[in-house]
Amino acid sequence: MPARRRAFRRLPARAAPRHAGAGPDQKRLLRASDHGRSVVLDAELFAPAQRGGGWGAFADAFLRLNEKTLAKLDVVLEVTSSESGVRLSLIPGGSAGAVPLRSAQTGHVSAGLLVEPRFGWAGVGRVLMQTGWAAQPEFLDCPLVPGSGREVPPWILAGPVLARLSDLLRSLRRGYRVAEEVLRRPRGQVVWHRYISESIGRGKWDQVPCRFPDLASDPKLRRMIRWGVERVRRELLVVSGGDAIARTLVAIADAVLVNLSDVIALVPARDELRRLADTGTVLDVFMKNGLEALGWIVDERGLGGGREMAGLAWALRLDELWERYVEGIVRSEVAMSGGSVRVGRKGETVFPLEWTDPSHRSMGHLVPDIVVTNRNAIQIVDAKYKAHMAELDEQGWQRFTADSREAHRADIHQILAYASLYSADEVRATLVYPLRTATYDALKQRGRDVSVANLLHGARQVRLELRGLPFGRGDATAYDPPS
Repeated sequence: MPARRRAFRRLPARAAPRHAGAGPDQKRLLRASDHGRSVVLDAELFAPAQRGGGWGAFADAFLRLNEKTLAKLDVVLEVTSSESGVRLSLIPGGSAGAVPLRSAQTGHVSAGLLVEPRFGWAGVGRVLMQTGWAAQPEFLDCPLVPGSGREVPPWILAGPVLARLSDLLRSLRRGYRVAEEVLRRPRGQVVWHRYISESIGRGKWDQVPCRFPDLASDPKLRRMIRWGVERVRRELLVVSGGDAIARTLVAIADAVLVNLSDVIALVPARDELRRLADTGTVLDVFMKNGLEALGWIVDERGLGGGREMAGLAWALRLDELWERYVEGIVRSEVAMSGGSVRVGRKGETVFPLEWTDPSHRSMGHLVPDIVVTNRNAIQIVDAKYKAHMAELDEQGWQRFTADSREAHRADIHQILAYASLYSADEVRATLVYPLRTATYDALKQRGRDVSVANLLHGARQVRLELRGLPFGRGDATAYDPPS
């Protein structure tokens, strides 16, 4: 008996079996903020263990698998050396969003990256609301981002989804819908090239491909839209108690549902959405975007802030959002004082550069963001999503980093180049930078929210202005009407 006991004791301990209902290990979500500090990647997350640590030969594979995806989020993948060998770091740029990160060994998603806005989600939400969701997130053709579903406010993606479904509903009211089907009796326009190649060529004379306006599918699609709006509304209600933006979007969803009160909600089938998208005709942008949004909801793609752990991959250019925000403030001010507004995004301020040597065309044109004309006065406004204004005041020029100094000088040179394109009695060149609300209030109280320099050259005078605006609060002006 003793020998048997000793033999039993020498057996290796067996690990406790994992419960069948236990969920898989959650993949990590790395965090950064736009224009913020770099994120050093842990090689153990993306590559097998190497002798001596580090990435070993897997650094190149990680670069190859993730570089293009990171570029969509304006994130630069930096390669440096360290004591353990190669070190990979992610340097965030001027976009917010989320993307998956693939393993250098398997190519499968092993982590996610979330770049948060440095002014906070609430600030971005207010700007999106004030601009009417004009600058929307770009949804990327990537796998779901682990861990991002509960970290992103639901309105970041639910807002554009509601906008897409609203646009789709309005387009249906106009009755625009062209269907293409194979029928036994001709209807509308016969698609002759298909009839010859597909029907006659296969001996199926009675199958006639036809293209015709189809209004019969609209009621069914309206039922699907109602289901989608109700589904997004439920997600928003989860957080609406402490989120003013979510409450506003709930009210927007309620207004859309009023226009759908005559139909009963219908859960779209994936095959049905695919059939509508693959009609063989060119869909208008509203139909295409609306069907895509319904597909996300049907597939339970995380809209953020809800129950799903993973969320959609997306990117939002914050510099474009800031430009649209400043444009909105300028337009509201000009509407009260008179004048005209031209904007670069519409091609209204383009100045082509005519080079004598075509090989030197490093820049083909100059495009100021905003140009305001009021009688014989011109103001050029350039929106810059940078931190120059706050850093110059809080740190002073002596503590300003060399890179920031050069970027600030480049901004000034650029706006002065724009000013040289115009001739008027009064020419003003205004650079508008974003500020945190507390910083803006402190600067405005001391009268330092605007810095001015007058440039004289012969009879020509240009007024250069550096102006700060609170990001996400529209109670300040970027445009000062001429006296």
